[in-house]
Amino acid sequence: MTDPRTPAPASASAPAEPPPEGDRLRDMLRTPGYLKLLVLCALIGIPVSLAAFWFLVALHQLEHLVWADLPEALGWSGPPWWWPLPTLLVAGVLVGWVVTRLPGAGGHIPASGLHAGGATSAALPGVVLAAVFSLPLGATLGPEAPLIALGGGLALLFRDLAQAPATPQSTAILGAAGAAAAISAIFGNPLIGAVLLMEVAGVGGPQLFAIMLPALLSSGVGELVFTGFGRWTGLETGSLTLDLAAPFPRLDAPDVLWSLLLAAVMGVFMHFVLAGGRYACVYVARRPVAHTAVCAVAAGAFGALYALVTGNSPVDVASSGQAVMGSLASDPQAWGIGALIAVLLCKGAAYALCLGSLRGGPIFPALFLGAAAGVLCAPLPGLGLVPGLAAGMAAAATCALRLPVSSVVLVVLLLGSGAMIPVIILASVVAFVVTELLPPGPAVPPVGKAVAAPAAGAK
Repeated sequence: MTDPRTPAPASASAPAEPPPEGDRLRDMLRTPGYLKLLVLCALIGIPVSLAAFWFLVALHQLEHLVWADLPEALGWSGPPWWWPLPTLLVAGVLVGWVVTRLPGAGGHIPASGLHAGGATSAALPGVVLAAVFSLPLGATLGPEAPLIALGGGLALLFRDLAQAPATPQSTAILGAAGAAAAISAIFGNPLIGAVLLMEVAGVGGPQLFAIMLPALLSSGVGELVFTGFGRWTGLETGSLTLDLAAPFPRLDAPDVLWSLLLAAVMGVFMHFVLAGGRYACVYVARRPVAHTAVCAVAAGAFGALYALVTGNSPVDVASSGQAVMGSLASDPQAWGIGALIAVLLCKGAAYALCLGSLRGGPIFPALFLGAAAGVLCAPLPGLGLVPGLAAGMAAAATCALRLPVSSVVLVVLLLGSGAMIPVIILASVVAFVVTELLPPGPAVPPVGKAVAAPAAGAK
C-alpha cells in the first residue's frame, strides 16, 4: 500500500510551470529579431526627432505669423478682440475638409484622450494638415497628439522603406518608439516621453491601475510622513537625493489640506469640461464640416469675450497656453482675480469645444487651467503659490489624460524640483478618483464616422 505521505510522481501530462519573468525577459533579449528591432528603433529615432523638431518649428512660426506679424502689418499692436473669430472659422472649415476627405480623418479626436496605437503612414498627410489648420489658427489644444501620430506613422513608413518584416509585435513596438521619440521634442525630456507612452499603451489594463493607484497614493503619504516626522524630531534616515539649492517652500499641513480640496474641485471642473468635449464631438460627427466650423467659431467667441471683458489678449484663450503659462507662473501678480476667473471659464469652454471638433492634444490647455486655478487659490491662508501651482496642474493634467503617473512625472519636471512631489501625488490621485467616480458623458464616435441624429421623441 502506498504511503500517503510519499509525494506522487509528476505526471508526464502535467503542464510545466512557466519560467520566471527574469528568464523570459533574458530569452527575449537574446532573440536576434528583438535585437534587430532595438537597433531599428534607435536608427528611426534620429529622423523622427528631426521631423518632430521641424514640425514644432513650423507650428511656432505660423502661430507667430497669425497672432503677431499679421495684426502688426494691419496696424494693430496685437490681435484685436475679434481676431479669433475669422481665424477659427477658417480652421473649422479646413479641418472639416481634412476629416471628410483624407485618410485617417486628421488623427484621433482629442476628446478621447491620447492614443499610442493606430498610426499609419497613409494618415500622415491628414494628421499634419489638421494640426497646421488647428493649432496656429487658435485651437485651444496642444501639439502632443499630432506629434504622437507623426512619430508613430513615420516609424512605420521607415520600416516599410527599409523592407523590414512587418509583424504585429514590430508594428506595436516601432509605433510606440517613434511616438516616444517625437513626443520628447515638446517636453524637452526623454523620461516623460517614455513614461507617457508606457502608460498610454495600457499594457496592464485595469489591473495595472488597480495596483498602481494605491501604490502611488501610499508613496505620497509616506513621503509626507517622513518629511514631517524628520523635521519634528531633527533626525535623519538618509536618502538618495542631491543637495540642490531651490527656492521652494517647505510643505506644511495647510498646503496639503488646501491642495486636496483644490484637487477635488479641479476634478469636478475638468469633468464638466471634458464631458462638454464629448458632447461637442457627438454634435460634430453628425455633419463634420458644418458643425466643426460652428464649434470652432464658438471657441473663438469665448476668446473674443475674454478679451472684451478683461482687456487682455485673446491669445490667452485661443492657444494651447504653453507660452502664457510661463508668464502666469513667473508674474502671477499681473493677473487679477477677475482675469483669472474669466480665463478659467472662457478657456475651459473653448477647450471643450476644440476637444470635440479640431485636432491637437489635451495636455497643455489642461496644465494652463490647473496653473490658473492654483494662482487663483494661492492667497488662501497657508497655501502659497508653488503648492497651489503644483496641485492645480497635477489635478488638471490627471483629469485630462487619465494617466496619474505620467501627470506626476510631467508636473515634477515642469517645476524643476522634487520638493512638491507629495502634494503632486496626492492631488493627482484625488483628481483621478473624482473623475473616475463621475459619469463620463457620451462615448466619442469613431473618428471620421457620421452619427445619425436621434429620432424625434427618443429618450
